[in-house]
Amino acid sequence: MAPVLVTGTAGFIGYHVAESLLRRGTPVIGVDNVNHYYDVRLKQARLSRLSRYPAFVFHRVDVSDRAAMERLGSGIPDCEVIVHLAAQAGVRYSLVDPFAYVQSNVMGHLVMLEVARSLPRLRHLVYASSSSVYGANRRLPFDESDRVDSPLSVYAATKRADELLSFAYEHLYQVPQTGLRFFTVYGPWGRPDMAYYSFARAIMLGEPITLYDGGRLKRDFTFIDDIVAGVLGCMDRPPSGGSRVLNIGNHQAESVLTLVELLEAGLGRKAVVREAPRPEADVEATFAAVDAIGSLCGFAPRVSLAEGIGRFVAWFRVHHQFQPTFGFRPLDGLGLGG
Repeated sequence: MAPVLVTGTAGFIGYHVAESLLRRGTPVIGVDNVNHYYDVRLKQARLSRLSRYPAFVFHRVDVSDRAAMERLGSGIPDCEVIVHLAAQAGVRYSLVDPFAYVQSNVMGHLVMLEVARSLPRLRHLVYASSSSVYGANRRLPFDESDRVDSPLSVYAATKRADELLSFAYEHLYQVPQTGLRFFTVYGPWGRPDMAYYSFARAIMLGEPITLYDGGRLKRDFTFIDDIVAGVLGCMDRPPSGGSRVLNIGNHQAESVLTLVELLEAGLGRKAVVREAPRPEADVEATFAAVDAIGSLCGFAPRVSLAEGIGRFVAWFRVHHQFQPTFGFRPLDGLGLGG
C-alpha cells in the first residue's frame, strides 16, 4: 500500500489523522519540526504513541526548509496522497510574531506544493485552512461561497494566502487539492493554548480565566473525531478537476459561556472568572455551513459539545492526574483559533 505523507504529526490534528490512517493499515510518513510554541513534551508524547506502529516513519523537518523537503520528496516516489497539516497555529500570537506565520504557513505551504507537483503518482493534496479566513463576515452560517478578503489577523491572512497559492498551482500544474477550513477543533491530546484546554487547567488550579464580552462570543466547536472522519473522507475522494475549499465544522454555534459551564460540571469545580472587552483579532461568532462536505463524503458531525467536553475532561483527568503540567504561551484569554 502506498504511504500517505502527513505533515504536522506532532500536532493535535496531525497526530489524530496519522493514527487513524495507521489503524486502518495505511503506512504514514510523518513530518514535524516539533517547535516550542507550546510544551514539546505533549508533542513528544503524541509522537511516542505513533511510534508504536511499525508502518510509521518520522522525519523531524521544518516544512519551510525547501532543500530538506525536496530530499524527502525525492525518496518517496510512490506517495499518492499528502495531508498537509503543519502550520504555526494561534490567532492572537500571530500579532506577536507575524514572521513565524509567514515563514511556516506561507513558505511552508509553497514548499509542500512544490513537493506535491514533483511526485509522479500524486492523486491528492489535502491541506489545512481555517475558519479564520471568513474574517469580518457577519452572515451566518459561513459558506464557502462567501467573500474572504477581510482577514482580522495575520494568521487568517496566511491561511487565505495558502488557498490562493493552491488555486494557482492547480491552474498551472494540475495538482488536485482540497483545502479544509477547520472550525475550532477540540478534544483529547489537544493544544494547550486553546480555550477549552487552558480553561480546564486554570479551573483545576483555581486560577482565573478571562471571558471576553461576558462569554457571549460563539464558536463552532468541532470534536476531533468528527474532524478526522471528514479529513479521511475528503482524502479518499480527490477532485476530478480543479482545486476546492470546504468547511469542516460542527454546524452549531455555541457560546464560550456554555463551554465554561460544561468544563465546570465535568471537573467539579467553579471557574474564577474575570471579564474583558473582545480583542480586535477575535470575531463575534463562527458557524460552519457543511452541505458541501456532506455531499462529497457523507460528512455529518456526530459529537455534541456536551459529549465532546465530557470526553476531553475524562482524558484530561487521567493524563494530568489532577496536576496539569503541560505549559502554553502566557497569553490571556481565549485561543479561539480556526
